[in-house]
Amino acid sequence: MWLHWLKKKNVTRTQIALAWPLHQPQVAAPIIGATKITHLEEAIQAFDVELTKEDLKFLEEEYTPHKVVGAL
Repeated sequence: MWLHWLKKKNVTRTQIALAWPLHQPQVAAPIIGATKITHLEEAIQAFDVELTKEDLKFLEEEYTPHKVVGAL
């Protein structure tokens, strides 16, 4: 199901992983662990990913919030 959705949106998993936090008002900046220029190039493309309310619902329906552990 995921792969079909990604193909339909014409995006990669990385782009979705970075696009989702960009659509969340409580997230100031996603953390990007880039070790190659291609990682940065793909991350930049996440800014162009449009996510509808239905897309966000699809992405969040399997998510279970977890208690934060560690220092804050």
